[in-house]
Amino acid sequence: MKDAPGTRDYDWWLIAILLAICTLGVLEIYSATQGSSLAGMHMKQIRWLAVGFILMFLLSRLDYHLILDQAWILYLIGIVALVSVLLFGHTRFGAKRWLPVVGEFLQVSELVKLIIIIWLARFFAEVRTDELSLRDLIKAGLLVGLPLGLILKQPDLGTALVLMPLLIVGAFLGGLQWKHAAVFGLAGLILVGSVFYPPVSKHILKPYQRERITSFLHPEDDAKGSGYQLLQSKIAVGSGGFWGKGFRNGTQNQLGYIPVRYSDFIMSAWAEEQGFKGVLIALGLYMALLLRLVQNAQRAKDRAGMFLVMGVAAALGFHVLVNVAMVIGAMPVTGIPLPLMSYGGSATLFVFLAIGLVMNVRIRRFVN
Repeated sequence: MKDAPGTRDYDWWLIAILLAICTLGVLEIYSATQGSSLAGMHMKQIRWLAVGFILMFLLSRLDYHLILDQAWILYLIGIVALVSVLLFGHTRFGAKRWLPVVGEFLQVSELVKLIIIIWLARFFAEVRTDELSLRDLIKAGLLVGLPLGLILKQPDLGTALVLMPLLIVGAFLGGLQWKHAAVFGLAGLILVGSVFYPPVSKHILKPYQRERITSFLHPEDDAKGSGYQLLQSKIAVGSGGFWGKGFRNGTQNQLGYIPVRYSDFIMSAWAEEQGFKGVLIALGLYMALLLRLVQNAQRAKDRAGMFLVMGVAAALGFHVLVNVAMVIGAMPVTGIPLPLMSYGGSATLFVFLAIGLVMNVRIRRFVN
């Protein structure tokens, strides 16, 4: 067995897939913003990507077992950071989600997702039985529920939702019993159903969040208001056809009809300009990314490593699923970005740090 990992131990196929997705994102950000007041945003994204790659390699060199040993300290740091956001955070678009860090605004909840992945990996790895007890499930649920509640207070429904598949996938792999799954599944259905029931939803969601639910169901009822984003996105996706209108030739994109076309709705802009074949390429890359993650999880040397990698896969898979469903009108608008394609510093750093954990697990699979 090897004593120390080397560069050959990295998953270079995974890195190649990351580079390909990043390239698509930079090209579409350039197309969506060139000639507007947002021109030059693609260069900012390239800088975030460069920082992300550096952090990914740095994190991969630190033994993940040492990181897991500090899981509780990281968890407490995350809670303190989320409370600090509520007290001192920067407000933008009516939400208080950012803290100023080195001249930039950092969205703390993005890094908290990484901390929750680490904490859940340690928690479920330490369960030494084949089946999780109800006590274990409740403990995990409460400790995930605390940061989830703080993120909802910002408010940031999209990021809060991402914590749920982390818990679900971890519990499933850790030995979730069917009777417990049935109970929690029923509770989840009741909770989701209550969101669509006005007398209850008004106590759970903000007014704009309730509008997103109603506009998702009937966007044409308020085509110039709450349904505008969804209708314009669907028009862009449909008008791209199979071949697309060509790079920088998308009318919905270039004329600015697609909302937040460089971030949350970047897939709409991509679909209009590159068509169905371009969407297939992008989704094929994401599928390849997820398959490589699952493969790395299968090859992990221990349960903790497996849980880490599958936590990353759950987070990224949920991001892709919800974002793509959102832009075609299959799900309400939640503001969940498309990993590595959407513009955003904090979201980009989260993805690269998460992949750094994956590389960390991979390169130590044969280490003594």
